[in-house]
Amino acid sequence: MSETSQSPRTEQRQAVQWRRARLGIVIAAASVSFLAVLLVLAAWRDDHLINADRGVTSAEVLSAGTLRSAVIFVTPDGETHNPKTGVLYPTKLTVGERINVEYRRSDPDLVRVAGRDARVAIIPALSVIVVSWAIAIPALWLCGSPPTRWLRAARTRLRGVRTRSSRPGVAG
Repeated sequence: MSETSQSPRTEQRQAVQWRRARLGIVIAAASVSFLAVLLVLAAWRDDHLINADRGVTSAEVLSAGTLRSAVIFVTPDGETHNPKTGVLYPTKLTVGERINVEYRRSDPDLVRVAGRDARVAIIPALSVIVVSWAIAIPALWLCGSPPTRWLRAARTRLRGVRTRSSRPGVAG
């Protein structure tokens, strides 16, 4: 085969590879964003479960970290609990500190620091989303998909929607 017959195939193969790379970048950034939103929704769900069957007591912090802190507390029925998953919203705790906690009476392993709720998770989740797209957008640009192309494609889609919905007798 001559080089001229291989060149279009090679170019086509490279175009497919770049398209796959761009798609992978978008999927990765969208997945990270989706997971961050799920994290906030899960925190909200846990708060809802605690609020529906809330017990309040004092606890001692056994270990403190930014992502996980262990506590031990005694419920009014005399049972001592040390939740395996730790306490929700554990920031700024110190070992040995006595804190108030709110827990789900029917499941004392679901416990949070009193006065804290899912709102604490919103800013970290938003920052994760912003950072993931702040990395993805330049990566897409480097893969041959500049923002001008995105804007042109969006305008074309919008024009297509407007022309379809503006035709008489056609529902939009």
